[in-house]
Amino acid sequence: MKRGTEQRAALTMPPEWAPHERTLVAWPARRETWRDTSIEAAREVHAEVVAAIAAFEPVLLVADPADADDARRRVPARDVEVVALPIDDSWLRDNGPIVVAGRDAGGAPIRRGVDFRFNAWGEAFTPYDRDAAVAARLLELLEIPRVAVDMVLEGGSIAVDGVGRLITTEQCLLNPNRNPDMSREQIEARVREALGVGQVVWLGDGLVEDADTDGHVDNICAFLGEGRALLQTVPGSDDPNHAAACDNAARLRAAGIDVVEFDLLPRTTRADGTPIAIPYTNFYLCNGAAIVPLAQLDPDMDEEALRRLGELLPGRQVVGVPGRVLALGGGGVHCITQQVPAAPL
Repeated sequence: MKRGTEQRAALTMPPEWAPHERTLVAWPARRETWRDTSIEAAREVHAEVVAAIAAFEPVLLVADPADADDARRRVPARDVEVVALPIDDSWLRDNGPIVVAGRDAGGAPIRRGVDFRFNAWGEAFTPYDRDAAVAARLLELLEIPRVAVDMVLEGGSIAVDGVGRLITTEQCLLNPNRNPDMSREQIEARVREALGVGQVVWLGDGLVEDADTDGHVDNICAFLGEGRALLQTVPGSDDPNHAAACDNAARLRAAGIDVVEFDLLPRTTRADGTPIAIPYTNFYLCNGAAIVPLAQLDPDMDEEALRRLGELLPGRQVVGVPGRVLALGGGGVHCITQQVPAAPL
């Protein structure tokens, strides 16, 4: 046990732009998730996202056994491996393993898979027992040793820059529906230890429209590089997200982070009239590319978002994929993906 603790202390969560071994994605399984569109539409979009990523790196696609053959028919045969595992839903960013990497005392490269507890965003959706178990099953398949952490945390609630900084939101990580018996200090200490970070930067609230996840950070903020972050802002002071965006910008700057403000935020509505956002900031970085969710509501805005992100992410191909269906289901491209960083060279 002591040896495992020593190894874990030497490891850290690499930034998303570090080289990947592969990307993990799950095939849509819960029909109720897609009540404002359809599971068929969701699967079409997932297939398109998987194909976009597979052009740059291998993809491991997890499908419920009942749906595995359907997934195999729809995705590229090359660089996509479909594995049948019992799942409830399809947001592997949140319930998948978080792989940390580093070197042991002898200098040999090592990786560990951090497996936080998962309770379906504060038990907002049930059942979730199969999703809570999938990280351990994936780590066994990947042959990466597992480190279980007794704390609820979703991958979409954090962002790291690889040199010791981690960003999260108070709205999510301090929400009593996640870890009601832990204090802020205890949560921060657990995150530092599990992910090998030195500085936890607490933002306040996420998007008003992000009720399903209680304000995940990957809908408002993404690191562009070491100490440099893209932050979702809004163009007008009458926007319901204006106050939170200003507060978050101030918190990031106070933490010594260079802030790039991004004021494009398309919105649509659910069938019942509930507004939802389709943030471009929910992009995913794979090897050599940025996969960006497009709202497909205003072509000029989509084009402008791709142009800006292309300038902010030099050396990467910026690839737009459909984002509206994912947003109607409760997330975006980043929410359905989880990177497996390559072992250090």
